[in-house]
Amino acid sequence: MNYTELQQAAASNQWLAIAPELMVACLALLLLIFEIVLPKQKHDIIPTLSIVGLLAIIGGLIINYNTVFLGRETFNGLLKHTGTGQFMRMFFLLAATGVSVLGTVALKRQKMPKVEFFAITLVVTAAMMLLAQSNHFVMLFVALETITVGFYVLVSYTRTNPLSLEAGLKYLVMGALSSAILLFGIVLLYGVAGNPGLPQNTADAMGFESLRAFLLANPDNVLASIGIVLVISGVAFKIGAVPFQIWIPDVYQGAPTPVTAFLAIASKAAGFAILLTLVSVFSPYAALVTKVLTVMAIVTILFGNIAALTQHNVKRLIGLSGVSHAGYLLIGVVAAMHVPFAVGAICFYLFAYLLASLAVFGVMTHVSGDDDADQDLDHYADLAKEYPFLGAVLGVGLGSLAGIPPLAGFMGKLMVFLAAFEAGLYPLLAVAIVGVVLSIYYYFGWIKAAFFPQWRPPVFEGDDPIPEPPRQPVGTTARILLATAALASVFLGFYQGPIGAWLGLG
Repeated sequence: MNYTELQQAAASNQWLAIAPELMVACLALLLLIFEIVLPKQKHDIIPTLSIVGLLAIIGGLIINYNTVFLGRETFNGLLKHTGTGQFMRMFFLLAATGVSVLGTVALKRQKMPKVEFFAITLVVTAAMMLLAQSNHFVMLFVALETITVGFYVLVSYTRTNPLSLEAGLKYLVMGALSSAILLFGIVLLYGVAGNPGLPQNTADAMGFESLRAFLLANPDNVLASIGIVLVISGVAFKIGAVPFQIWIPDVYQGAPTPVTAFLAIASKAAGFAILLTLVSVFSPYAALVTKVLTVMAIVTILFGNIAALTQHNVKRLIGLSGVSHAGYLLIGVVAAMHVPFAVGAICFYLFAYLLASLAVFGVMTHVSGDDDADQDLDHYADLAKEYPFLGAVLGVGLGSLAGIPPLAGFMGKLMVFLAAFEAGLYPLLAVAIVGVVLSIYYYFGWIKAAFFPQWRPPVFEGDDPIPEPPRQPVGTTARILLATAALASVFLGFYQGPIGAWLGLG
């Protein structure tokens, strides 16, 4: 690269375009500085600073939502700023804020370093925000690996818990495998697109636009087809789609509950954000991509719902139910290849999933004890009677996840299914409806445990007493979070006007 090219590349480095990401990263560094300079007895204010900082960044992003960079490429084509990318930025900031609030509750019961948890959460959030705007495989891979490495630490954060360490090891092994598959696919695409004997060959095959032009000129290339399948497979690990879901039950159970929430909400959304981008890049091979994603969606929906039916541990149950939600969202991705409306439907679904998941994981954080890997349905016995607020929030959250009207989760599923109907994906719709019916069984089994009196065997003299399930008091900040998530789920079930117009659904 000569001096002129370097000048041109430097001119495209519009740092203002990634101001939210820079502020999140600086906030993470600031937390670590505060940990050093503040006396130890003042460290309790650092998590609050993290939450306040995130809220301030969200406010700034709302004010500057229609940024001048929309529709433009920056950093020499590494990033492309789109409306969907802006939505995902907001999504990840909201998820990080919710997870940080849950982290303040969960970490009070653990003798673990606290500041590092919030700093790593912020770094992972910034990487997710960049991932959603990636326009180049180098940017995609670096951002994705930053996220994955951060989760390696977060999943095994409770290092005194063997299940947390086991979960971290499993996530490490499976994460390394998925990264290898993804990288192999990228290398295949880069190599075949650079072949001088093929039309429209390019030395910039890492760039999405150049790669798409090559695929358009070479519609039946075997190596390109293999590369596309491998790249999709690598991303499928992040969203928990079958057959790359094997890590989910054990990792979800062993990870601290706030980290499980972060995996279930933000990591899944990040996977779908980049999958939507890649589907557009791979559109010249639409027939291949459609077949792969269709099979994956069908098996994912059926496996997730059937496997969740027998679960008694709620963290494993919510993990496997999340697999089924990945299947529903995959239907939206397939529909997005034919119906533009589907992209907005996916975003709305993800937003409804965010609200419902924060409500459910918030209750789980308060119900769990010191060992939050052991969360059984029995721990929720008489929850609604003893803690009406937690019971109500849990009922709304689970109802929304199950797709019960008039909650936001129902509207999210309805929008995705309408997009699939317009795209003519009738077999996928049939499988999705079967999945929804199956999911009602295990979601309502959880609601039954919380709302209806459970029969317990009588305790006779000399018998060991039945242990009381651990319950945590709900603080003001957590109460605001849970109430907001539950009320927003109800409100969006009745009225989707503002967010629908925002996402182009109205």
